[in-house]
Amino acid sequence: MTVQAAQKKGEVGMKFRPLKDRVFVSYSEEMDKTAGGIYIPEAAKEKPQKGKIEAVGSEVKNLKVGDAVLFDKYSGSKINMDGTDYLIVKEEDVLGVFEK
Repeated sequence: MTVQAAQKKGEVGMKFRPLKDRVFVSYSEEMDKTAGGIYIPEAAKEKPQKGKIEAVGSEVKNLKVGDAVLFDKYSGSKINMDGTDYLIVKEEDVLGVFEK
């Protein structure tokens, strides 16, 4: 499914179709706040990130659009479209899917 199909639902403003075994993931680099009031950006932490699958390539077998996934902090290629951060990741780099 391409991001164009998601666009019809009003989710994404640009067209993007991942190729082969890649997925297109939306995510945000949230910041946590310490007890002392200091904000710690996600980039300063060594933990996986959570995102949502927006589109999948033709060879993706275990993921589908809408899945909430966990991926390694340094996986994939980051891009920004319409003010939203996205990541293009190989299916094998996704660590897991959150079950509903």
